[in-house]
Amino acid sequence: MNSIKDLTKTNKEKAPKEIIFLCVLYLSISIAIITLMILIFDILSTGSNRLFSDYEVGLVTKQQINNPQDFLTSLDSRDPLKAGIGPAFVGTLWLMIIVVFTTFPLGTGAAIYLEEFAPKNKLTRFIELNLTNLAGVPSVIYGLMGLAVFVRLAGFGRSVLSGGLTLTLLILPVVIVASREALKAVPDTIRQGALALGATKFQAIFRQVVPSAIPGMVTGMVLGLSRAIGETAPLIFMGALTYVNYYPDSPLSGFTAIPIQVYNWIGYPQAEWKNTSSAGIILLLVMLLTMNSIALIIRNKFEKDW
Repeated sequence: MNSIKDLTKTNKEKAPKEIIFLCVLYLSISIAIITLMILIFDILSTGSNRLFSDYEVGLVTKQQINNPQDFLTSLDSRDPLKAGIGPAFVGTLWLMIIVVFTTFPLGTGAAIYLEEFAPKNKLTRFIELNLTNLAGVPSVIYGLMGLAVFVRLAGFGRSVLSGGLTLTLLILPVVIVASREALKAVPDTIRQGALALGATKFQAIFRQVVPSAIPGMVTGMVLGLSRAIGETAPLIFMGALTYVNYYPDSPLSGFTAIPIQVYNWIGYPQAEWKNTSSAGIILLLVMLLTMNSIALIIRNKFEKDW
């Protein structure tokens, strides 16, 4: 009886602390959401003027770029009314292609080896620890590494290939960790059943386990790309150009990307550049939301409840 009274007393003492904690938590979340909504509203209001409205200069109305297609295909310019994001958009697509074709085989291959084949010893534990730590390394460090290894040592120069490989280093730990978690989610009964039916370990893993884990692997890859597409610091440090007035046509071409282009535009003092940079941010947000939506669709469509 005394223990019940003591428990009731303890719960009453905890109640005010829990209420205060929840209030602080909800207040913090509300401030973050409101701030984000204000920023998005400001970007949409200024960027939509750049995409869909005409600009008036003196007594003349210039309809230089007044629709998303023109803004997406036009070259950069020193005139904010004529500047388009075409080279940066194509450069971003080049970067994503290189990142996909390098990160997915390397990331999933490393995850399969570490999870299914690697012996459980000090070396593998050391590698796993470093993978976890690398996922939290600031992106600037990867930019410096890309400058030293790909730009100078490998001799690729300030090209799309150097930028793509730098972003590959950035998201590779994230993809490996996500792929390993997808493999861990597959029940051991799948492996044991395949082995019991006479399959080799290699056959059991690549014909049963990996196909079952592919949705989780692809989701992790898409989320990694969503991070890479918005990175600016590593590309700036490895030497990506800020003003490019041509389309990159090969992996060794000079390039710029949408985040760098927006970063360049927003530094100009004229008020019109704010509208132009906001339009670039809108395009980047659309690409990010599209990629995240693809990840959600893949997860919801192919996810299995074991």
